[in-house]
Amino acid sequence: MKGCSLLLVVAVALVDADGRVLLAQRPLGKSLAGLWEFPGGKVQAGETPEAALIRELHEELGIDVKESCLAPLTFASHGYEAFHLLMPLYVCRRWEGTVTPREGQNLAWVRPTRLADYPMPPADKPLIATLCDLL
Repeated sequence: MKGCSLLLVVAVALVDADGRVLLAQRPLGKSLAGLWEFPGGKVQAGETPEAALIRELHEELGIDVKESCLAPLTFASHGYEAFHLLMPLYVCRRWEGTVTPREGQNLAWVRPTRLADYPMPPADKPLIATLCDLL
């Protein structure tokens, strides 16, 4: 992994009133298509992780989140073949609007104890235990 680039991506565990967590399925045509992940995306140059998450949630799911509603929980650090991924994971229990898949992705509200039943990218899998301890 020496000399590979670092990719900063941010993700969130959206938790509904019933304690379920939202997962999004990566659409066909994207890398890791078909796998389930926590919503989020790449942090752009000059953007904070929180601002990136607020932008991504609006673009992908049509919801508005205030920065004060994003609680940092943990992070993933994973080496893929072409890059090293660093991904802070936040928890969010409050947002405005209705969660709607705006990019053709499938969505699932999942009980924390069932998260491991969904095939996920390698970077997301270790986050499940931390979420189960919290929720």
